[in-house]
Amino acid sequence: MPSGTKKRPAAKPAGLSIATCQFPVEADIASNKSYVLRQMRKAARMGARVVHFSECALSGYAGVEFDSLDLLDWVLLKSATQDIMQLANELNVWVLLGSTHQLTGNHKPHNCVYVINGSGEIVERYDKRFCTGIDGRNPTLDLIHYSPGNHMTIFEVDGFKCGILICYDYRFPELYRELQQSGVQVLFQSFHNARASVVEDQEYNIWKTIVPSTMACRAAENHIWISANNSTAYPSRWGSFLVRPDGAIVNKLPLHKAKVMVNKVFFDDSFYDAPGPWRDRAVAGILHSGCTVRDKRSSDRTII
Repeated sequence: MPSGTKKRPAAKPAGLSIATCQFPVEADIASNKSYVLRQMRKAARMGARVVHFSECALSGYAGVEFDSLDLLDWVLLKSATQDIMQLANELNVWVLLGSTHQLTGNHKPHNCVYVINGSGEIVERYDKRFCTGIDGRNPTLDLIHYSPGNHMTIFEVDGFKCGILICYDYRFPELYRELQQSGVQVLFQSFHNARASVVEDQEYNIWKTIVPSTMACRAAENHIWISANNSTAYPSRWGSFLVRPDGAIVNKLPLHKAKVMVNKVFFDDSFYDAPGPWRDRAVAGILHSGCTVRDKRSSDRTII
């Protein structure tokens, strides 16, 4: 292994059971909380150790479920979050909870995922780094409502190193390389590709194609597991799914149905890692395999 690279910790052979959850996210915090609590209980019964929810699952998504964060009941949101933390403690499960994190003064909040451990404590938080939008004309764009985050989030569960990204982050492969180089083995990616207008959804829906294919690529190029979930609010563009380290999508939930699926993630030699022998070189900027040659017929690219 090249000098200076970080070796990922060995995962426990027993594997890590993760629940990928989906439900129709609404502007109604109480309704969202009810879904979260029910799905946490179901996931725990199914043997899950980590329960993963979609983007803004508890708070609802500003610009989509509601027009302005002035309409968000922060007191109710905090109380609902505490109820979820309490149940995580009772069930001894980790919860990755999509929500909205309030800041002080006039700062816009973060679009976030809280990391709640099995003792019901918030031990980390990921704030969406790439928020959509470059101008103020489209009210559904993130930057109208949210402040972008500035940090990577990594946590460990039962010997597995885990990371988090949110929705539009998937368009930036640099984030995945950063996580992979920090040893992440399991990535939880929370999406909200739902509640588009029916006309838009019928005429043009690149997300149902590009999201699964991009997630498969990100998993294979970095040799990581990815749990990708979505809101089921109509019309949802794709159902939640799981990707193996070799890029295969191995399980998928149906559209427009509140569901929980539990899968065990693990690492062994059965997952083909095509770029593995050269990944660290590529990351270091050595963009070829093996040794290059000095030869006139190699350097002159205008001859036959």
